[in-house]
Amino acid sequence: DVQLLESGGGLVQDGGSLNLSCVASGLTYSRRCMSWYRQAPGKEHDLVSSIDNDNRIRYADSVSGRFTIYRDDAKNTLYLQMTNLKPEDTAVYFCTDVRGICPSEGNFYGMDHWGKGILVNVSS
Repeated sequence: DVQLLESGGGLVQDGGSLNLSCVASGLTYSRRCMSWYRQAPGKEHDLVSSIDNDNRIRYADSVSGRFTIYRDDAKNTLYLQMTNLKPEDTAVYFCTDVRGICPSEGNFYGMDHWGKGILVNVSS
């Protein structure tokens, strides 16, 4: 079975930092687009960042310059370094994967697999 397991979330103050990790198992990790989505309370799932196996990267405008995505294919692990966090970053963050290149637009329900999500709570 494919599993995506997120870790690293929690409570942080405005301006703080967190590092999320997502360990993948049961799939050929290196040939997949890996992404982070988030869902704030009462909102849709929004694409935060994506990275394909050629390290082509996309960021949402709202996080560009503050978040960094990278992957370690040897460890089947995806990372998201989050700095200068703001209260509006509060959400459940999901790790996802899809075969091949990353889609040009966010499409949470079009992914192949999803993690269970992890809460990031930024207090003001």
